[in-house]
Amino acid sequence: MAVHRFHPDHYHITLGTHAPVLTVASGDTVETSTVDARGYDQTGAQVTERGNPMTGPFAVAEAEPGDVLAVRFDRLWPNRSRGWTRTRIAPHVLDPGCVADVDTEAELAEWHVDLEGGTVSLAQPHTRLAGIRWPLCPMLGCFGVAPDRGQAISTATSGPHGGNMDYRGFVQGVTVLLPVFVPGALFHLGDGHAIQGDGEIVGTGVEISFDVTFTLTVHKNRRVAWPRAVGPDCIMTVGNARPLDQGVQHATTEMLQWLQADLGLDAVSAQALLGQFVEYDVGNVFDPAYTMVCKVPRQVLDRVGVSLPDAG
Repeated sequence: MAVHRFHPDHYHITLGTHAPVLTVASGDTVETSTVDARGYDQTGAQVTERGNPMTGPFAVAEAEPGDVLAVRFDRLWPNRSRGWTRTRIAPHVLDPGCVADVDTEAELAEWHVDLEGGTVSLAQPHTRLAGIRWPLCPMLGCFGVAPDRGQAISTATSGPHGGNMDYRGFVQGVTVLLPVFVPGALFHLGDGHAIQGDGEIVGTGVEISFDVTFTLTVHKNRRVAWPRAVGPDCIMTVGNARPLDQGVQHATTEMLQWLQADLGLDAVSAQALLGQFVEYDVGNVFDPAYTMVCKVPRQVLDRVGVSLPDAG
């Protein structure tokens, strides 16, 4: 399988049927970079407009509508030593009437990113957090394939195609499974975070540019309706919608379909397993569509004799 090195010179703030920047074969690996959410690259220069600019899209020659694209995140790592974040909690995350009291001048904060030491620290003087080192946990906030019906969907939101899910579990080593809607799939990625809490409740993680390596594999005759993912400790399904309960419905339905149709559990076993062992994470509650993640631990699947097929 080939390894392609791609240096981006333009970006997109929608996920859509843009002309591919590179076409690869199924199983190939791509090494490239992303800019941060405001369009700043690894040198600190603003090279494109703000709004979660995406690198790509990358086409996979074998991908056709109805297939599944597996994206394995082989390496996700910041490529500069400064990140930034908002500091004010979104009003709709708090009780009505509760105001997050932050001075206007302090709404944006700089963070130091120690790439060698693997830590981040808030560079905001006169705060209790200033200078405390926290473990670096790089994750991608926004990625996905071109949606169907010729749509170009803003990188501010998300849907069955992926998009701005801002889930802290999309880290190095995870393989994401996405439905293919257009020839080539057209995979986009960006919006790197050095660290982020559940929900992205201030509207950002620690935003920073990334060096990324990923592998793209097409699975024929395997259908998914919503994004799925395979991690070292669990399998995950993602629902992107508002209100939040609709996201729960999408994610849970997708997991139930996975357990029965693809992993071979009977209806009673699948529902009993979810009833007692399911876990839920909040991916994003800031953007137009919220993200809910439904998880099943791999050790639970092992106990019932379920073996996962190669995710790619």
